[in-house]
Amino acid sequence: MHCLKYGLTTNNLLGLELALMNGEVIRLGGRHLDAGGLDLLGAVTGSEGLLGVVTEVTVRILPKPETAKALLLGFDSIEDAGDCVARIIGEGVIPGGMEMMDRLAIKAAEDFCGAGYPRDAEALLIVEVDGVAAEVAGLTRKLRSIAGACRVRTVSESRDEAERLAFWTGRKNAFPAMGRIAPDYYCMDGTIPRGRLPEVLARIRGFSEQYGLPAANVFHAGDGNLHPLILYDANVPGELEKAERFGEDILRLCVEVGGVLTGEHGVGVEKRDLMPVMFSEQDLNQQQRLKCAFDPEGRLNPGKMFPTLHRCAELGRMHVHQGQTRFPHLPRF
Repeated sequence: MHCLKYGLTTNNLLGLELALMNGEVIRLGGRHLDAGGLDLLGAVTGSEGLLGVVTEVTVRILPKPETAKALLLGFDSIEDAGDCVARIIGEGVIPGGMEMMDRLAIKAAEDFCGAGYPRDAEALLIVEVDGVAAEVAGLTRKLRSIAGACRVRTVSESRDEAERLAFWTGRKNAFPAMGRIAPDYYCMDGTIPRGRLPEVLARIRGFSEQYGLPAANVFHAGDGNLHPLILYDANVPGELEKAERFGEDILRLCVEVGGVLTGEHGVGVEKRDLMPVMFSEQDLNQQQRLKCAFDPEGRLNPGKMFPTLHRCAELGRMHVHQGQTRFPHLPRF
């Protein structure tokens, strides 16, 4: 939830130890960080277990902020809340965290843990700022001004650390809270440009009506990472299949508006067959060549991520030795 300001996994992973499929153990990054060449540390960080067995990681440690304050901003429409997100970033404010929930998610979370959310709001923003006390005070005033220009309906400001944590309790329990509404939910994970939030949420509502299944929207608004929760009952014949088609439409929509198939949960098997929506055949073949360089026999997570599997010999092989990737059929570089 705090990656907007403090970065994602790839920004905070400094090095790792990796066991290759030929038995070699190599280190990438850290004290052995290469000055140039291929970004193998980045490739392994995002590889979802396809390239080797990671046995150790070195991570960045950041100092804890002196103080932090959370604001609850309630809006009468998703559009106003989405506009507020865009304006906050546009004004140069980078919150420690910025989350959005729609009316269905607000009600479920409030019923579940009583976090103090406005039940009558159509959309809720949880915005946290942190730093030294004077900086937090100045940013809080600026957030109130921006929210006011976006027709905010209610504003609640945490008065102490206990209340700040209480504000976050509802968001962090939003997923289990769905059990009060439906016996099952299907959590999606796609990312879109922040400016397209209102449009995308409106189209998700349209999908909800089309499939006859409710969807609660809970997401990391600051970086456009959506988590629509499609609610269904697996005991009702056909509902699981409808939920899956609904989810597929959401992911196709994310790519259509300039986003990507995933934000933090990876591709795995679930999104494997949607990879051609985002990548060309050449893109996918090149990704598989990298996979073959590390795992020529395809033993690591077989069947994951690639909709069409090729034998490594069909693709033209790369080789990896001591962390260096070589292409025998291409000039050395």
